[in-house]
Amino acid sequence: MNNPGLNNPGLYIASSDSLESHLPVLLDAAGLTDLIPTDKPVLIKPNLVEALPPPVTTPVQLIALLVDYLQSRLPGSPLLIGEGTGSLQYDTHYPFQLLGYTDLASKKNIPLLDLNHEKLTKKEYTTCTRWPIMHLPSILDEVFLLSVPVLKAHTLAGVTLTMKNMMGCAPPSHFRGQGTWGKSAFHQQIQEAIFDLNRYRTPDFSLLDASIGMAKAHLWGPHCDPPIKQLVASADPVAIDAYGSSLLNIDWNTIGHIHMADSILGSAKTIPIVIS
Repeated sequence: MNNPGLNNPGLYIASSDSLESHLPVLLDAAGLTDLIPTDKPVLIKPNLVEALPPPVTTPVQLIALLVDYLQSRLPGSPLLIGEGTGSLQYDTHYPFQLLGYTDLASKKNIPLLDLNHEKLTKKEYTTCTRWPIMHLPSILDEVFLLSVPVLKAHTLAGVTLTMKNMMGCAPPSHFRGQGTWGKSAFHQQIQEAIFDLNRYRTPDFSLLDASIGMAKAHLWGPHCDPPIKQLVASADPVAIDAYGSSLLNIDWNTIGHIHMADSILGSAKTIPIVIS
């Protein structure tokens, strides 16, 4: 079990305008590079649930700037980009290609990982009510995990932010269930399922793209109007999800996985600090 949010408090906000100047200031203020162990590669995990353009998915332009930041601050430190799409019609390399990640990886010499097909490790935690047994990519035990979700409401989970973004790590070989989506088993007791997943592995750091926002659902429907125009950074996944919920005018106490994770994986009551 890991609970970085309890050890590294702080929630930082910057404008998403002028990303080139605001993103480094935000990440410096959040102390990102100080948190990254020198002996671990950084695995950047966007949200590429389907091969759909932003704001449904994480924009490659933001990931490119994040890569530039890490390569300038931590020269020589290995970087990876990994995701496991939910589609059963194609593997993750299709959205990688369609959404510009393949070109980015080639230019920056960064490996792309389809987490749906990585070697797995079986884990057990008997106090988990939904997943007392969990299979996850073994590489998650070897990296600093940097989650880069987008701000979205969700018809089943209420919101999909950084804790739900971890569903991209769950392999369809174990979590398809009876559905037509690669992670369909999560739809049963979805709040407990997301919470349990994060008890096994939650992000070490999160950068939430709240530049636009999906107001009603995660794959369709209206964008936030006006657009939110924020970037949010934190090592506390509960803090970032609680704050993200507020941006969608949703009380985090009504979101089961955030409510259950509060004071266990982080603090939903963290006061945000505006950087720029």
